[in-house]
Amino acid sequence: MTGTQNGQRALVKPRYRLFPVEVARVLRLSPSFVRITFTGACLSGFGFGGHDQRIKIVLPKPGRALDDFPEGEDWYQRWLALPEDVRPDLRTYTVRDYRPESCEVDVDFVLHGLDDGHAGPASTFAAGARPGQVLGLFAPDRPGGGRMWGCEWAPPASADRLVLAGDETAVPALAAVVESLPADARGVVCVEVPEEADRQEWACPAGVRVRWYARTGAPHGKLLGEGVAAALRELCPVDGTGSPGGALEDVDVDTDVLWEVPETSTGSIYGFLAGEASVIKRLRRLLVDEHGIPKRSVAFMGYWREGRC
Repeated sequence: MTGTQNGQRALVKPRYRLFPVEVARVLRLSPSFVRITFTGACLSGFGFGGHDQRIKIVLPKPGRALDDFPEGEDWYQRWLALPEDVRPDLRTYTVRDYRPESCEVDVDFVLHGLDDGHAGPASTFAAGARPGQVLGLFAPDRPGGGRMWGCEWAPPASADRLVLAGDETAVPALAAVVESLPADARGVVCVEVPEEADRQEWACPAGVRVRWYARTGAPHGKLLGEGVAAALRELCPVDGTGSPGGALEDVDVDTDVLWEVPETSTGSIYGFLAGEASVIKRLRRLLVDEHGIPKRSVAFMGYWREGRC
């Protein structure tokens, strides 16, 4: 094993496989969040990656079973080829916690779209989840770390200031990252959630300030943008000379994937942005264009797009 610039280890590439699980417990955390604990003997071989690890939730269509989900190297092509009424729904979520001793995985779900009839299959499942329900987790088959395990958090050793920001869909990832930070970490974490009651308590270093913004009817991303702007004024004041962090290409968030994580990062400040694509696009420009943070020091991920479930 060899080290990389960002401290990740070079490991044998994992194989992604289906873990058949059932719902063990359902805990309503707040008006907008529910934590579902999945269990199954197969989870003893779950490939935990830590930090902001993404896995896929596999939801069989009503009346169907997990057997409909194809495995193997060409699983994705065969999944796409399935008839719509047979094809299991796939949604990407963050592992909030993994307990190998009890073969349990926690996943936090955001409940949205339920009131206006625009809920997607995952929100619909989470809202009505009951112990004993069977579904699948599509995840690595061995523990490790880094991008091959669905983990994007990789600040350089030179970073002495951190700026993290996201909306409710990024809360599980931000929580896991913040709780993994070293004791001497410094920075600001800005989180926008639907309601005041959606605030959470995270264990974090003394030098890391977590700021919550309850939307309560404000446009999505407005309060988050204001919060990030304030954090940047504290962490890296603009000197008025204009110091662009690099030319940014325009991204059409309706057609393009808004997702870029630097392979190698340098510099004393590191940005980590996740949430609704158009909001993240604006925040990235705020960091790079207005505050001169090198674009290779900003990881940004559009988890979803407004108007799509």
